Amino acid sequence: MKKSQKLKQMKNNHLVKYILGIADNSLILGQRLGELCGHGPALETDIALTNISLDLLGQTRNYYQYIAKIVGDDKTEDDIAFLRTEREYLNVLLVEQPNQHFGYVIARQFYFDVYHYLLLQKLQSSSDETLAAIATKSIKEVSYHQRFSSDWIKRLGDGTSESHDKIQTAINDLWAYTDELFEVTEDDSQMNTMGVGVDVTELKAEYYARVSEVLKEATIEVPENQYFKKGGKIGIHSEHMGYILADLQFMQRTYPNMKW
Repeated sequence: MKKSQKLKQMKNNHLVKYILGIADNSLILGQRLGELCGHGPALETDIALTNISLDLLGQTRNYYQYIAKIVGDDKTEDDIAFLRTEREYLNVLLVEQPNQHFGYVIARQFYFDVYHYLLLQKLQSSSDETLAAIATKSIKEVSYHQRFSSDWIKRLGDGTSESHDKIQTAINDLWAYTDELFEVTEDDSQMNTMGVGVDVTELKAEYYARVSEVLKEATIEVPENQYFKKGGKIGIHSEHMGYILADLQFMQRTYPNMKW
């Protein structure tokens, strides 16, 4: 293999993993929200969460279709979505946390939405035209997601004593998963150098400022815990991930070559 071909293959490998690091977040969170269909606290909220799930899965398809094009070998978006092992998914631990109660659903969504919006803002300037186009299309949806979760944070935090206590507990518990959003993998670093990716470390200060602003408005105490859980970005997941994939992949593995 010529040196130029090797370099191109290496770049493509880094690019694929970089895109997976973004897309897998949306896939797994979309799957988590899909579990809630028909179980929302009210019809309007139930429909809103289902629509957010569909938005995320639609974004995931765009990313996976692009990956399939890069990889070739007759790979499809279905192969990428359903036929990987647990260690091959590169989503952060935050999005795989369970739906313990509505407070956890909203806290998880809020923490992710603020990050997701900031990421897509920057990704629109990517030197990769396809990624930039996906970001431009997706940010309109994510802007709504962020408003939805932020409004619910305020309603729960500044609501009854019970709703305040529940959302405060969820905010405290899930805080430990937020710092991983700003971890930089080798693939991230390579894509940042090429102008393709976003240096997420540059988003960190604004992220926590925005999160803290909403929490204070909601009369929720900003957690001070400095212990953070990480591993998802390099394929080391929580105990919840296997159960998510068992559900997500069941039909495709049982009836191969199904289309979604």
